[in-house]
Amino acid sequence: MIPLSFNDIQLLIAAAVFVLGFLLILIGSLVLVSRGYSREVRALAAHTARLGQKGLAQEVTGLVNSATELVASINGLVRTASGIGLFLITLGISMLVAAYWVIQQIAWTL
Repeated sequence: MIPLSFNDIQLLIAAAVFVLGFLLILIGSLVLVSRGYSREVRALAAHTARLGQKGLAQEVTGLVNSATELVASINGLVRTASGIGLFLITLGISMLVAAYWVIQQIAWTL
C-alpha cells in the first residue's frame, strides 16, 4: 500500500479534475468547430434549396413541404451540435474552477 496523506489525495483529485476539465474544453471547442456547419451540411442545404425551387416551378407541394422539413431538421442539427459544444466547454470551465477550489483547500505545511 502506498502511504498517501490527505494533502496528497487532494492534490491528485485536483490534478485529475483539472486534466478532465481541460479535455472537456478541448472537445467542446472541436465540436463547435467541426460539427457546427460542416461541408456536408452546407451541401445538403444547397441541394435542398434547389429541390425546393424545382418543386415550386413544377407546383409540387409535397416536394416543397419535404424540402422545408429537411431545412428545419438541418437547422436543428446545427443548433444541437452548438449546444453540445457549449455545454462541454461550460462543464470544462466549471471543472477547472473546482480543481482550483480543491487546491485552495489544501493546508500546505512548509
